[in-house]
Amino acid sequence: MPEIKIIYVDNDIHFAHNIVKRLKDEGFEIVHETNGENALKKIDKEKFDLCILESMIPGMDGFLLASAIRSKDDKIPILFFSSKALDEDIIRGFKSGGDDYLGKTACMQELLLRLNVFLKRTRRLSGDKREVFIIQNLTFEYNELCLKSKEGKVELISQKEADLLKFLCQNPNKTLKREEILYHVWGKDDYFLGRSMDVFIVKLRKRLKKTPGVEIETIHGIGFKFILPV
Repeated sequence: MPEIKIIYVDNDIHFAHNIVKRLKDEGFEIVHETNGENALKKIDKEKFDLCILESMIPGMDGFLLASAIRSKDDKIPILFFSSKALDEDIIRGFKSGGDDYLGKTACMQELLLRLNVFLKRTRRLSGDKREVFIIQNLTFEYNELCLKSKEGKVELISQKEADLLKFLCQNPNKTLKREEILYHVWGKDDYFLGRSMDVFIVKLRKRLKKTPGVEIETIHGIGFKFILPV
């Protein structure tokens, strides 16, 4: 699955730096702009999967930017992530073409969940082939970013978590080198992506810990092996 590309428009440099770093850690490709005019030029030249907009940006504000984006593309998801979240701001955001409106007081996990709602919807509309993997008593719905069992459904937090689990499911009981996983899931191998991959491995281990016989084993100095009973 190609990397999800997001344009994020916010002139609060310090706040935006932290958000960009976290989203990159989650596996997204992020283009950050600080004003609406530059963002619109970038959108005209490049393809993005989703837009995150602060409403209070200089020049062309986020509302005007959303209207301009929507006039060119009626499908791309637009999420306002703004320091202004009064009722009138939220209403104006929806009227300008936004799909959702979130105040900056929201936690990072909520932002990630909102993003993935839009990305799942986009995949369904584009007609992607449904991919399902059986992991003992779990059903992994790749397109839906979730794990299902008799106890219910667990949403995966990010696309990269789903991409990593899919690659492991496609290569059960094989020793996979770290660089092999990084190239297949992230598209390249470097130190920072390796650290990010380790975080995702820990997350997946927690999700699978109650699944009998299933384990992500660390092969020291080499990589990992996804133990799946056959």
